[in-house]
Amino acid sequence: MSVCKTLFIRSASTRSCHRLKSLLAVFNAASPLSLRRPCHSSILLTQHRDMKVKLLPALADNYMYLIIDEATKKCAVVDPVEPDKVQAALKDEGVELTTVMTTHHHWDHAGGNEKLIEAVGKKEVVGGDSRIGALTRKVGHGDEFKIGNLNVKCLFTPCHTSGHICYFVTGPSNSDPAVFTGDTLFVAGCGKFFEGSPAQMYSALVEILGVLPGETVQFLGIIFFLHSSVGLKISIVNKKLETSAV
Repeated sequence: MSVCKTLFIRSASTRSCHRLKSLLAVFNAASPLSLRRPCHSSILLTQHRDMKVKLLPALADNYMYLIIDEATKKCAVVDPVEPDKVQAALKDEGVELTTVMTTHHHWDHAGGNEKLIEAVGKKEVVGGDSRIGALTRKVGHGDEFKIGNLNVKCLFTPCHTSGHICYFVTGPSNSDPAVFTGDTLFVAGCGKFFEGSPAQMYSALVEILGVLPGETVQFLGIIFFLHSSVGLKISIVNKKLETSAV
């Protein structure tokens, strides 16, 4: 059972109603739980003590992320499948891109790497799979690197793909813990087992992500909530989900 704090739900919570209310505040009531307005179409910014994370919607239900070190204005991007949107966000924030962090090789996460590098110039492209486009550094479990003053630790979570990596990011003195899960974990489940086993997914969710600090904020790669029967069961107050749950 996960003890990570997510942007949408607290899966280990026994006080779900109170925690859901607080999470709605994080998303300015734009969570899929409320359906007040489409969450995925919104560019959102979360402010932490030492870093900012800018959420960039991509494709139908994916998210790309800018991870910005406030002190140095250096940043990384996670899974930049739509490079034009990433470039616009870099300009808006006035930050320097140093690193492309790819969770896995699937086109809807890694498909924009080469185009982005062509546009912005040579950058470090990290990932756990040689099938990732424009890869410059293959990483494994426990490998670390920097985004300005921020520290990134690679978590090897194979199953959805054999080279899937989640990225655990902290500020100086281990502040502001956050994890970027790609397709290992969704708000209403986990990624399909394309290249792995149930035992591997159990290890990823329970033994790796599940032991991160309780204050860790979790950023998901894809939002399938609106079309999820699990989402319908979670949102007992929102009957609008009934028409789209499958």
